Formats: sequence, C-alpha cells, structure tokens
Amino acid sequence: MSSLRNAVKGQKFHRERHQPAARQHLGLLEKKRDYKQRANEENKKKHQLKALKRKALNRNPDEFYFHMVNSRTKEGRHHEVEAGDELPEEQLALLQSQDIRYIRQRRQLETKKLARLTAELHLLDAEGKPKNTHVFFTDDKKQARTLDVAERLRTAPELLDRAYNRPTMEQLSRMKAPRAMDEEQLDRILAEKKARYSELAKRLEREKTLSLMERRMELKRHLQNKKEEAPKKVHPGSSTQAPVYKWKTERKR
Repeated sequence: MSSLRNAVKGQKFHRERHQPAARQHLGLLEKKRDYKQRANEENKKKHQLKALKRKALNRNPDEFYFHMVNSRTKEGRHHEVEAGDELPEEQLALLQSQDIRYIRQRRQLETKKLARLTAELHLLDAEGKPKNTHVFFTDDKKQARTLDVAERLRTAPELLDRAYNRPTMEQLSRMKAPRAMDEEQLDRILAEKKARYSELAKRLEREKTLSLMERRMELKRHLQNKKEEAPKKVHPGSSTQAPVYKWKTERKR
C-alpha cells in the first residue's frame, strides 16, 4: 500500500483552463503545447513560402529543366501534361486475361440462369429439340406389334406425348378435379407467362453477346502474341460473329 500511496503523491494533475461565460461555446482554452504545435507549423509554412519566393527570384528564365518536358505554361500558370497509360506488354496481357475471366464468369452465370428459367417454363418439348425415345423390350415381334404403350406405362393415352409430369392412372384416380379458373386469374397467369418468356429472350440475347465478346477478347489476346507468326484472316467479323483467323501449323516438339 505504501508504494501505491507514493505513486499517487507523485502524480501531476492537469487542470483545464475554463473559458469565461461569454466564450464557453468556444470550448476549453488551449494549452501551451497546443499553441507551440500550431505556431511551429505556421512558421514552417512561412519559411517554405519564403524559400520558394527566393528560388523563383533567382531562377534563370532561359535555363532548361527536365520537368519542362512534361509541363506547359498557360496564361502564366503551370499545367502538368497528362502522360498516356502506357503499360508493359506483360501487365497489359494480365489485365486482358482478367477481363476475359470476368466476361467468362458472367456468361456462365447467364447460362445457369437460362437453364433454370427454361426448366421452370417446361420447354422440354419445344420445337427444334430432339424428341426423346423410350425403348421397350418384348419376347417376340408379334407382341411388339400389339404392344399398348399407354397400358405398359400405366398412364392415359393423352399423356404419352409428355416428357415430364406424366402421372399414372392410379395417381390420376387420386387427384381431385381442378376448379374452374376465372378469367381474371387466367389473364394474370398468361401475363406472368409472357413476362417470363420475355425475360428468357433477353437472357438469350445477353448470353449470345457475352459469348461473342469472350471470343473476340480471346482472339485479340492471341493476336498480340509477337512470338508467333502473324495469322491469315479467313473471314471478317460482323456484329454477330467474331473474325476467323488461320494460324500456321507448327509441329510440336
């Protein structure tokens, strides 16, 4: 306890200098160390300005400085000349590869969204897609000719064309009869379906544009390779197709 008591005695209490009542909104009075810091900074700025003025007076207007190459004087004021963004070939190739990876990532995301949206809209039987086949095995040719596919699949004949959501007769018997749909609900469903198909068309166009950009950037990266011989242009590019080049065939070691 004696050491603690001696430590308390040696402490120095810093008492703040309060402002008069009319100046209390200005806060506490600054201490001497605050004034010294502010005064030193002010004097430092004055000395810098004085040195710059002395340097300007002693300057020879006919003397050449290397800084004149990248600066201009306009109406008595100096302006820096903006240098071009000239990057080394290695850094430029790295930036382009990062751009290609970003475009590829965006295209892959669009492809996944397209697949999910197509599955939601049940476009499995859309025109232009190959029809699915289902092979049935029988004991002889006579049984194959008389085979009833609906009976074999245990479903209704009207549902044979479906590649999805094809319930069996047992499941159909357990289903409840659908309620009659009013016209307002039908219009709402049709409007929602139309909006989804519109979104699908936009995403298809976006995925096509990203694929074209990826092919163009990949082709540009290969054309910038100075180590290989310049390729021959086979087909010019267009707004919907990237140009086609043909490189000289080289034997791999």
